[in-house]
Amino acid sequence: MTERYDCHYCKESLFGKKYVLREENPYCVKCYESLYSNTCEECKKPIGCNSRDLSYKDRHWHEDCFHCFQCKRSLVDKPFSTKDEQLLCTECYSNEYSSKCHECKKTIMPGSRKMEHKGNSWHETCFTCQRCQQPIGTKSFIPKDNHNYCVPCYEKQFAMQCVHCKKPITTGGVTYHDQPWHKDCFLCTGCKQQLSGQRFTSRDDFAYCLNCFCNLYAKKCASCTTPISGLGGSKYISFEERQWHNDCFNCKKCSVSLVGRGFLTERDDILCPECGKDM
Repeated sequence: MTERYDCHYCKESLFGKKYVLREENPYCVKCYESLYSNTCEECKKPIGCNSRDLSYKDRHWHEDCFHCFQCKRSLVDKPFSTKDEQLLCTECYSNEYSSKCHECKKTIMPGSRKMEHKGNSWHETCFTCQRCQQPIGTKSFIPKDNHNYCVPCYEKQFAMQCVHCKKPITTGGVTYHDQPWHKDCFLCTGCKQQLSGQRFTSRDDFAYCLNCFCNLYAKKCASCTTPISGLGGSKYISFEERQWHNDCFNCKKCSVSLVGRGFLTERDDILCPECGKDM
């Protein structure tokens, strides 16, 4: 007696019929499709055993239904993109959603390399220096007047040159006597410290920090012997080729300030009229 070979679900004989094995159990085509076939996203009909089932992110399509939402061209074995769960061929997606090149105005295709700056996009080959027309790529660049320049071209065309080292000044800088300097080049003639950001003065067109200028050129106070800078509005007293800080111009004996008052001299000393009575 021949052993029966029946559909696991409806129990009808499968002899002489097509069937499908699932987990080692045989099913007639009708039962298998009813129980296990996926539903096509496009036409909402089951995808039968005789049809190719195309899937993407747990969604399924008949081969004939797997096409671009806009142009209806088949996407079988072709690259595609999705937007709002709709399938789009690369061309339609690019025309609708991809960035446009700021230079040539053409679409920047998905997957191609693009350059971005301040909200604008370029094809890599379109992002070029305005002066030399060479692609900038990942190199540093400087924007000016809606154009981009590689650093060497910008320096040649626009940057001021330091009066000291003759090299371009690309960032920052100091102006002295209407001439541009790098901050690192604008130094005290005496101690060679940077003068940028601090008070300084000059003599014979040479710049000096206050310490060097006072040590080299300022007159010395007759009382404390330290330099009198006279800079920044500071006041001093001058008498017979001698100078005093305002705070140092005091009576030698009683130390009262003599600023704005009469005084007497005794050799190198200065005295108030009261102390000078005994002279």
